[in-house]
Amino acid sequence: MHRRAFLATGLATSISAAASRALADTADLTSLTVAQAADRLRRKAVTSVELTRACLARIDKMQPVLNAFITITGDRALADARTADGEIRAGKWRGPFHGVPIALKDNIDTAGIRTTGASELFKDRIPAEDAEVARRLKAAGAVMLGKLNLHEFAYGGTSAVTWFGPVHNPWNPKLTPGGSSGGPGAAVSADMCFASIGTDTAGSVRIPASYCSIVGLMPTFGRISIRGIIPLSWELDRPGPMCKSVEDTAIMMNLLAGYDPQDTTTVNVPVPDYVRALRTPTAKLRVGIPRKPFFDNLNPDVAKAMDAALAVLQKLTATTLDVTLPAPPNAGPIISVEAYTWHQQWIDKTPELYDAPVRRAIQGGANVKPAVYAKALRDLAQVRRDIIGTFNSVDVLVLPTMADPPFEIETGLTRNVSARNTSPFDAYGIPMISIPCGFTSDNLPIGLQIGAAPWAEGTVLALAHAFEQATSWHTRKPPLS
Repeated sequence: MHRRAFLATGLATSISAAASRALADTADLTSLTVAQAADRLRRKAVTSVELTRACLARIDKMQPVLNAFITITGDRALADARTADGEIRAGKWRGPFHGVPIALKDNIDTAGIRTTGASELFKDRIPAEDAEVARRLKAAGAVMLGKLNLHEFAYGGTSAVTWFGPVHNPWNPKLTPGGSSGGPGAAVSADMCFASIGTDTAGSVRIPASYCSIVGLMPTFGRISIRGIIPLSWELDRPGPMCKSVEDTAIMMNLLAGYDPQDTTTVNVPVPDYVRALRTPTAKLRVGIPRKPFFDNLNPDVAKAMDAALAVLQKLTATTLDVTLPAPPNAGPIISVEAYTWHQQWIDKTPELYDAPVRRAIQGGANVKPAVYAKALRDLAQVRRDIIGTFNSVDVLVLPTMADPPFEIETGLTRNVSARNTSPFDAYGIPMISIPCGFTSDNLPIGLQIGAAPWAEGTVLALAHAFEQATSWHTRKPPLS
């Protein structure tokens, strides 16, 4: 399939009444959250096979519209679902992901299932080992539906540049879902899977979370292992949950967070119970609002949504205070050098197997002078210390995820998204979540970011959960549903 080919966006025009009822029943199951599905599975009110078949039917319906998947593993998923059902019947319940169908971004290695990075270079690549995050999900009994489309090698924010064709936004298939984790954003939003994992280097979890109206958490740098994930930048990459609710995000964090002795980026810091953290009172929290530059030149609908969100947050917390954050370093040289270092063995020999914009970006890393890279690393280490001082006067930060709503996919072939409101926080190394907080006049999603000090994911989740419960934005479904 040519990377520029747009998939058809029309749905089948006629189905029988019986098929209509079947699709309605399927939608009832696939619209569940992980927490709701887990509860039904544990009570034996539904089986994993039923959930998996419902998701596969949903994928069959929505894949021609959204192109969210690169690889669909239907037979394997059903076999794993049968195994999960047998274990649950025998009283061997492994936890809330046991028997729950999920899918992963296709830069996360999965043993025996191809992992392509959305590139022609790796179109037939099948890893021998699971990434650590995939291993943890497998050990928890999750059912793997397949691998999700992305911006090639995660080096961009539109998910339009991919060998397997652009990903489409469930809220309007003509528009980008954001990226680089566009497939996870679209798939979770459209109920094609119950949850996913994305990766974030400059906003790649939070941008599609905002554009697709789901929850996306970028944890503290070093909180979740990156081992077995195709890297963009070792100093900035972070995997993170992409879910339908804050509760589901906390459930996934309980599973994924923790030290990996084989990954040099992870830090051996105790892991709290993030689900319990959701019940933490927020009434004493001090909210910091970094107006410059994050509130500058906002789309009018985004600005209106931010005002409304801040009004809700003021009722949930103690105080609000305008704050100024340390100037973020220029992380461009770090990404350039580290991307080129990893890709050098292939891009020097077969550059034609990369899409042109990604090829140019990776090759540019060969021209970065050592002194520039060294200074960028030094500045990154310094700002990760400086940001901690911000939390002497406030407990959380609140700002828009994106300044503008999503734009047309065709534009995304030549234009990247603005990561001005997301990329600084990758540099700071702190946890940030994007949650739904409104819609434009064109019914396009708007996201709210909440952040906190390093390792304070529990605080982020608590306030995000309180906001979610105080509003109804997360209950809206895309019009294609």
